[in-house]
Amino acid sequence: MRSHHRRSQQSRSARRRHAVALIVVFAIVAVFGVRLFDFQVVRAAELNKASASKQTAETTVWGTRGSIVDANGVVLADSVERWDITASPKDVVVDGFTRSKKAKDGTVTKEHVSVMEALGEIAEITGSDTNELYDALSKDPTSNFAYLVKGVKLDVFNKVKALNIPWVWDKPHPARTYPNGAVAGNLVGFLGTDGPLAGLERSYDSCLQGTDGSQTYEVSRDGVRMPGSTITTKQAVDGGTLKLTIDSDLQYFAQQTIAAQAQAMGAQWATAAVVDTRTGKLLVAADYPSIDPNDLNSVPAESSGSRFFTAPYEPGSIMKPATVASLIDAGVLQITDKYTVPGWYTNGLPAGSKIGDVFAHGDMHWTVAGIIEQSSNVGVSMISEKLPLAQRTAYLKKFGFGTKTGVGFLGEESGTVQNPVGLDAISNKAQQFGQAISVTSAQMASLYQTLGNNGVTVPLSLVEGCQHPDATVTDVPSTTPTRVVSDYAAQQTLLAMETVASKGPLSKTIGIPGYRVAAKSGTAQVGGADGKYGSDRIVSVAGILKVDDPNYAVIVTLGLPTKIKTSAAAAPAFAAIMKQVIKTYRVQPSTTATPDTPTEW
Repeated sequence: MRSHHRRSQQSRSARRRHAVALIVVFAIVAVFGVRLFDFQVVRAAELNKASASKQTAETTVWGTRGSIVDANGVVLADSVERWDITASPKDVVVDGFTRSKKAKDGTVTKEHVSVMEALGEIAEITGSDTNELYDALSKDPTSNFAYLVKGVKLDVFNKVKALNIPWVWDKPHPARTYPNGAVAGNLVGFLGTDGPLAGLERSYDSCLQGTDGSQTYEVSRDGVRMPGSTITTKQAVDGGTLKLTIDSDLQYFAQQTIAAQAQAMGAQWATAAVVDTRTGKLLVAADYPSIDPNDLNSVPAESSGSRFFTAPYEPGSIMKPATVASLIDAGVLQITDKYTVPGWYTNGLPAGSKIGDVFAHGDMHWTVAGIIEQSSNVGVSMISEKLPLAQRTAYLKKFGFGTKTGVGFLGEESGTVQNPVGLDAISNKAQQFGQAISVTSAQMASLYQTLGNNGVTVPLSLVEGCQHPDATVTDVPSTTPTRVVSDYAAQQTLLAMETVASKGPLSKTIGIPGYRVAAKSGTAQVGGADGKYGSDRIVSVAGILKVDDPNYAVIVTLGLPTKIKTSAAAAPAFAAIMKQVIKTYRVQPSTTATPDTPTEW
């Protein structure tokens, strides 16, 4: 009986628990039902209004612009984070706002800030004008977005953020910076407010430019971004990395060197180049003045591009090796050929016209090598007679004159080779010694690359390629070689040029002990607006290191020097850069002695 009683009690207890559970379930369902009725019927209008007050906002996700780097990966142009200070005009309360202010002792007080006071604080931090900020804020009072200040740095951004102005926001975006300043600045170029304006920044914009993405998110009625509501509607893609052939350390040295020499000689401008003769890669393409892309006012506007590519000039006697190489290649000349060179050349010229040398002399007994060593215009005019004008003109064009180089630099010029048809008798000969022809520094660098590469031109290159985020590489330059003259013609021309560095007038300056250097100096007259030559000069020294194993071509040009108006003005800078090339690339001394190439007879 006792056992049966216990079972009866347990059964009643279980029924009570089930009953309680059912009551609780019904109670919960009833509560949810009431709440659902409240939401859907009683408060439907209110909730719909609140829902409508929520807004969907869209923001840009910036695709970062790619970097420009040198041959060793040194960054020449990069993107950094900047912030735009923005506002929501519709959230501005005319009477101002109250914010907490913490004292040094840790106590917190409240302070009231008017709209103009807040704008004044922003103006003081950012260097802006308070009235201009107010105009931007009040232009459209119903808008939820207005720019106040664009592109501030992190420290400024943090100071503005610390003001705790409820209707002020920030918008991050990348900006451009040039960590090495003026190093290769004329090549790299720069950006303006509307995009790339000059140099590689502009011509390779398709490589560097990122693709912006976008995100949407919900904003509550009081302007607060709703957590977890962000949706990426378009993925951002960063730009590619543009790799140059330039060695930034050597470029810096060359820029400093030609700047110092140009200033010492009172020259208005200067250029310098170092080319790898085997590959055509420009290791240096330097300009003076050199722009710092971080400061567009660092040089006059006309010096903001690269004169190296864009400013043709008459080169003078550094053109003479091209003439000698052409004649040797044509089989009509040897560097040991003997000439009696008079003080003036008049053959075939109009009555009263004559071509002379830079120094007065009577009849001189020079070999072709001696004509190069002494840089005789008369001698070059004489040897030019061995080849018809049309054929000589064709050789000049084969060397690349009259045509843009393979670099394709923005604004690059092609220079001018005279049309042989109807060409006057003086220009007929003058082109062969570097007058009556216009070239760029880049074209002259290409000439010496060809002579140093056994007569084969490899197109100059400034860019190695563009590497995109997906690892693909584009914009790889053409390296198709073209033979211009024979191995023999190029090598013999170098031997003639070697006499300039070993025993010519500038040998003590440009000769380098232990190294066989082939060189040529040039002093060109500059034509005036009236077409007549005046007293201004463009002076150069160009050469190849080293004759027994030519790997590097170097050229330095000074424009319109006032203190020394001969190639002696450019010689110290040429020698300094040549020696720096030896140090940079650890060029070993020559293993053969300089031959005694006859220059007189």
